[in-house]
Amino acid sequence: QSQLVESGGGLVQPGGSLRLSCTASGVTLDWYAVTWFRQTPGKEREAVSCASPSGTWTGHADSVAGRFTTSRDNWKQTVYLQLDSLTPEDTGVYYCAASDLCGDNWGRASEQKYWGQGTQVTVSS
Repeated sequence: QSQLVESGGGLVQPGGSLRLSCTASGVTLDWYAVTWFRQTPGKEREAVSCASPSGTWTGHADSVAGRFTTSRDNWKQTVYLQLDSLTPEDTGVYYCAASDLCGDNWGRASEQKYWGQGTQVTVSS
């Protein structure tokens, strides 16, 4: 079964950092762009970042720009999302998903071919 797997979530204090990882089972991850989404309480699912298959292009939502950074290590078949300066509003479930490319309108859920199950991030003192 082809799927993505997220890890690295947890409980962190405001101002803290986490690094999320996205790996794959049955999927050659470096063939795909990888988008990170999050579902925060009371809000619609939001696309947070996208990394092109090579990793040479990345994009970040305005809500996280300057605080979150996506990167990838294709040798390790892993895509990362570094979360810094976390606030309670960043609390939610973070998902990675794979699509053919990021594109000008990256973050469309309908274009994702594979999804992970999500990892919980909780920011609280």
